Amino acid sequence: MSFRLFPVEASSISAEVDQLLFFLLAVAAFFTVVIFAAILFFAIRYRRRSDNELPRPIHGSIPLEIVWSVIPFGLSMVMFTWGASVFFRERRPPDNALPIYVVAKQWMWKLQHPEGQREINELHIPVGRPVKLTMTSEDVIHSFFVPAFRTKQDVVPGRYTTTWFTAIKPGKYHLFCAEYCGNNHSGMGGWIYVMEPQDYEAWLSGGTPGATLAENGQKLFENLACANCHKSDGTGRCPDLTGLFGKDVKLADGSTVKADEGYIRESILRPEAKIVAGYQPSMPTFQGLVTEEGVLQLIEYVKSLGPNPGAGQAEGLAAPGSR
Repeated sequence: MSFRLFPVEASSISAEVDQLLFFLLAVAAFFTVVIFAAILFFAIRYRRRSDNELPRPIHGSIPLEIVWSVIPFGLSMVMFTWGASVFFRERRPPDNALPIYVVAKQWMWKLQHPEGQREINELHIPVGRPVKLTMTSEDVIHSFFVPAFRTKQDVVPGRYTTTWFTAIKPGKYHLFCAEYCGNNHSGMGGWIYVMEPQDYEAWLSGGTPGATLAENGQKLFENLACANCHKSDGTGRCPDLTGLFGKDVKLADGSTVKADEGYIRESILRPEAKIVAGYQPSMPTFQGLVTEEGVLQLIEYVKSLGPNPGAGQAEGLAAPGSR
């Protein structure tokens, strides 16, 4: 069994993360050696040799002070710029990223594909394609950590967090929870299976066929009688949801908010938090009535309601009346 100091570099960002780490380690090691060598040299060179010896006064040196101020500043700016560049690339998933939903709970990972496939503590993805994870927790804070991908993102109850990666090597990679979450925290792990595109398509088509997330969301939307108020012709007590996702929503306080996953989730569970302009805060909450998986299904259904030709600015979701 071979020993590896670092996990294999299995994502598009892994090499750059490692290069940044090695640069930081090299700078830290260099200055550690230089500082300790200087301390040792000065301790010997300028030691007091007799009881009557008095040290010479030091008047300082402006050029020397400039040098030891400019060099650390320059190195700090290199670290900041490089680190910020990596950070912003890691935080901005491509538009064509494959969406995967993750719900964490003590002590397992529940993952669901848009096509309807569900997985527990496992995730199958194609090699070479960006994958975006939208994550939330049912109980406490967890952390989605894949060492081979150099990605780690906290999973927080009551909100969505996202991360993304592009796997570049087919294989099987460890998934861990990197945030202490209870007695069985150490057992909250799993595997990421990176597959060739044709193998991934075969995996998707295999097993028991089921409804997609959007289809399940439509059924839940109908079971909750949401269509009674959210009428597609705009005559209902609630706004038309067609083409809502990704649009700017004008609120009653004059501000605007983007209709993303977080906004839709909040509108379902806490409709009074953001009141849409032109509507009264009379929509009931579905907190405790809809599970996290159900909320994700409703979000996918709203996403599937494509743009409405001729529609103006999106009206929003949090509106009066029951669904």
